[in-house]
Amino acid sequence: MAHDSDRLSDLVSRREFVTATGATGVAAIAGCSSSGNDSPDTPAAETDASDGNDGGSSQETTRGDQSNQMDASVLTADGSSTVFPITNTGGSYWNSNPEAGDGDYWPTEWAEEYGTDMRLADYFASQYGYEPTGERSNPPFRVSVALSHSGTGVEGVMEGRVDIGDSSASAEAELAGSGDEDQLENFVDHVVGVDGQPIVVSREIADDGLESITIEELRKIYRQEITNWSEVGGPDRDILALGRAEGSGTDTAFRNNVYGDPNAAISPDQRFGQNQQLQQAVKQANNAIAYIALAFVEPEGGTPPLGLEIDGTLYEYGKNLGAQEYPLSRDLHAYTWEDTSRKEAAFINFLLSEFGQEIFVKGNNYFKLPQERLETQREAVAASNYE
Repeated sequence: MAHDSDRLSDLVSRREFVTATGATGVAAIAGCSSSGNDSPDTPAAETDASDGNDGGSSQETTRGDQSNQMDASVLTADGSSTVFPITNTGGSYWNSNPEAGDGDYWPTEWAEEYGTDMRLADYFASQYGYEPTGERSNPPFRVSVALSHSGTGVEGVMEGRVDIGDSSASAEAELAGSGDEDQLENFVDHVVGVDGQPIVVSREIADDGLESITIEELRKIYRQEITNWSEVGGPDRDILALGRAEGSGTDTAFRNNVYGDPNAAISPDQRFGQNQQLQQAVKQANNAIAYIALAFVEPEGGTPPLGLEIDGTLYEYGKNLGAQEYPLSRDLHAYTWEDTSRKEAAFINFLLSEFGQEIFVKGNNYFKLPQERLETQREAVAASNYE
């Protein structure tokens, strides 16, 4: 995706599927979750997140040890399939712990930018007091990222099953009406990137010349008030309205941003648990429309974007989806609970670094945080907070 250099200058803005153990599983998942990603192949990552423990280790995430303990147990994350490409790619690089000068994963120019000849995870972890290992595939602590939904990520971190809850909707929106709203003050929100959440259609609809619709038309499509593409300037063909599963951050954000209510009633023809599945369904149909994460748009492939006109302004992929005024723009969250531990801070800081923003956020077709927001997020996890 072609990014405008200044488009974000003013931006304000359940664990059913477990990644397979070993390099093969990571490669498969990273591949399907990074469509359109021009970044290098992801190295092998720790992916055994089925119970939040490191293989034979009996250590578990405990809230009582959150503050300044030196904890080298596996850092666990779970949640949003939208945020997954960011945290999973970051975890893969971290677990690989490549040497400075590795042209694919820790190039000399990046190591020199940080003034270090240390291995990648060794360097970032050492800022937080961890001893470097000096060994490839042996970081100071490992990272394990599972793939599910935002609701699961929010619940997982709240219930202590994981250290980090990935969510593409706010915890407030995910917990609305659940009875757990009194727990919101215990979430610590770390924003690691921004998604412009585009609207996509099947290749055949784009090829028939439909370039944009209005937000009013979009609302009617997902309430089955418009059911044929000819009603919005497209071909005489039934509309197949596809959506994400209830409980996913993408679905919650869509209803909140388009209808003004995270619990608004909509009636998609089919729902899918993950962005990866939704992307496949759009490709396989010839009449579909879907709301999806930026990482899964293929402008020249099977999921071309559709322009969205709002109050006289046309918002288009690659141009202004990151604008403050674009209502479908949303923050991508990595939540921690009550406090952010030294271990959690080290990894989140890694995602917020210039390297992390360029490789893990922009490299997965999301928007990097603008500088002012980035500095605020970094301050919350700064190494100086743990001295």
